[in-house]
Amino acid sequence: MSTVATKDKGQGPDELTFEAPKAEDLAALLVNRDRPPRPSALSASLTFGWRAMLKIKHVPEQLFDVTAFPIMMVLMYAYLFGGALAGSVSEYIQFLLPGILTMSIVMITMYTGVAVNTDIAKGVFDRFRTLPIWRPAPMVGYLLGDVIRYLIASVVMLAVGMVIGYRPDGGVLGVLAGVALLMVFSFAFSWIWTMFGLLLRTEKSVMGVSMMVIFPLTFLSNVFVDPRTMPGWLQAFVNNSPVTHVATAVRELMAGNWPAADIAWSLGWSAVLLTVFGTVTMRLYNRK
Repeated sequence: MSTVATKDKGQGPDELTFEAPKAEDLAALLVNRDRPPRPSALSASLTFGWRAMLKIKHVPEQLFDVTAFPIMMVLMYAYLFGGALAGSVSEYIQFLLPGILTMSIVMITMYTGVAVNTDIAKGVFDRFRTLPIWRPAPMVGYLLGDVIRYLIASVVMLAVGMVIGYRPDGGVLGVLAGVALLMVFSFAFSWIWTMFGLLLRTEKSVMGVSMMVIFPLTFLSNVFVDPRTMPGWLQAFVNNSPVTHVATAVRELMAGNWPAADIAWSLGWSAVLLTVFGTVTMRLYNRK
């Protein structure tokens, strides 16, 4: 109910006094008005995921890291190492492509933290926290939007690989299973960067810390070569790295095999990452 304007006899034509509404009138207004139903957790998360897609629509340059970057990675490493390690590009691409696919998608996940940090700096998250929605919805929405970006990168890399000689013996089902497992792991892995996006003060800080974490984790794996050629102390790290387990599982699934142990390890790492870093992220989000 708005304030009521009245005019006294002694006032001029442009002079009005405003009478404040009574407390009981305001209470009746709030109680009697029907409120819209609270959105479900899924609905709220999908809405924020769509918001992430709209940001790409208005700034298409954001797709550079899931189009040009994957193409560059496949061509550069295939032609740089193919002849030396396997004798030819066509031979090496069979081993390389699933691994470089895993590496590229895992590296792309760090941009989630940058996007979160940017929105915090602009004050967008202060508005999100006032909304009557499921509290993790903005974070989950970010990650769901990024899964679409990961899928685009996967399609681009597989297409380039097929052009230069990659032939997955597992067929369409093997490729889909490998990509699906990689999407699950990437979604869980992205929670590390949402934590850094909330914890660190600037976008550059998020990028710097992400590089320090992600480069050793991805390069010290079986993405490029078989770990059996490495020193024993390094093999111990590489063989137990989550990136190694995921790369092996994706490689074997696309080759038509069923690596139960590596699939279990990949899903186990995903559950641990989601539980630990998802919990820390939401604690920071609630307190920040």
